[in-house]
Amino acid sequence: MVAYAKTAEEIIALLTDQILRPIVLLLFALATILFLWGVVEFIANRDNEEERDKGKQHMLWGIIGLVIMFGANGIIWVLIHFVERF
Repeated sequence: MVAYAKTAEEIIALLTDQILRPIVLLLFALATILFLWGVVEFIANRDNEEERDKGKQHMLWGIIGLVIMFGANGIIWVLIHFVERF
């Protein structure tokens, strides 16, 4: 689909819908998978302290990734609504 945007609002809407949201959703999915993989590692390796620590690290980085993605989503929302006002 080729879209011809005429206003700044249409350009931002197009960029958001076609580029930013898919990227943010992909990164949300990756962070969630990393977190869940850490949970699996943590539970599966109850007897191995080193492997449990690796699971803890994966869970921590997954949570950090999710927080960053929530923040990015919030920034995108603020920018969209800021432009809509003008």
